[in-house]
Amino acid sequence: MLETMKRTLDARALAGPDTPVLLMVSGGSDSTAMAYLAADLREEGAIGPVAMLHVNHRLRGEDADADAAFAGEVAGVLGIPFFLCEIDVAGMAARSHDNVEAVARRERYLAANEALTSLCQHEACPLADGRIFTAHTADDRIENFYMRSIVGTGPGGFRSMRYQNGPVVRPLLDATREELRNYLVQRERDGKPVVCDADGNLWREDATNAHTDRFRAYVRSEVVPAAKAWNEAMPASLVRTMNLIADEDDMLEDLAGQAWDETVEPVGEDASGSEGFVLLPPFGAVARPLQRRVVLRGLKAMLGADTRIDAASVAAVLAGFADGAPQGGYTANIQGDLAVSANKHGVRVEPMAAFRARRKKDR
Repeated sequence: MLETMKRTLDARALAGPDTPVLLMVSGGSDSTAMAYLAADLREEGAIGPVAMLHVNHRLRGEDADADAAFAGEVAGVLGIPFFLCEIDVAGMAARSHDNVEAVARRERYLAANEALTSLCQHEACPLADGRIFTAHTADDRIENFYMRSIVGTGPGGFRSMRYQNGPVVRPLLDATREELRNYLVQRERDGKPVVCDADGNLWREDATNAHTDRFRAYVRSEVVPAAKAWNEAMPASLVRTMNLIADEDDMLEDLAGQAWDETVEPVGEDASGSEGFVLLPPFGAVARPLQRRVVLRGLKAMLGADTRIDAASVAAVLAGFADGAPQGGYTANIQGDLAVSANKHGVRVEPMAAFRARRKKDR
């Protein structure tokens, strides 16, 4: 497992000897294994200073507190600085009327970025060099693939997870959950430092993983085993397939970036298009697959990278062009609060308030 993780880090230039690393550790088998592996990599000089973060979402009562205590013990055994963050996710979700899982994820990564900042300051390292390691595995990636197969996905969706997304790195995407659990068992047999919970387990098990009333748990317990029954080598073969998809997706993203630079005019001073964007007339000659990616890029800049962009929204923006030219007088309302309008100068996407203010001024 150590060699697998090192190969992934080296082959994709995800981290190096001077890279400060924050480990996000829940106490489950995957993240516990990652903590031990990262500590060994630190000792070998393959990565830089390491710290650990555990976020207690306070959703599972005493079990959640036991998870936090377990993660803290792992950090102590390994001599790794430990950050503990407690968040009332259920209360925040109730007040904001947001999905509990979405709130948990958002707050978890906010805490991770704060902890990484603290680590980099303490080690006198540039924050830009820091990395956040998460313990997503090949299993997680495969589950995402099947989930997206069932509900549909947009451009690039079938690459599933990226090995790196900004400061977030997933060094275990080439390892399976079974391999990591076998590694933990073997580590104990070899007499290396490990932590056991009150029941003697080498990791903490989240009981909600066994529930099949949630989509991911259903895919994990029903869909993936059925696929493995047809092909025992499915995990490895599907990971290879997703990596091939990822290579082609990267190429298309590069082409879409060129198309953005050449055929899109951001609204306002932010070049990313966060305040809105105009698809200029030459955009009509861009190949349709790249057009979709360009529009998706603009909408994510406006709404946030984690926002789900409806396929209907992308189609509504592209409908502003017909026969390769902007259609004057075309308007549409997308994503609840964005306005799409077209004239001879192009197709404009902007917040509804800005659209109304501009229309009022023109009158």
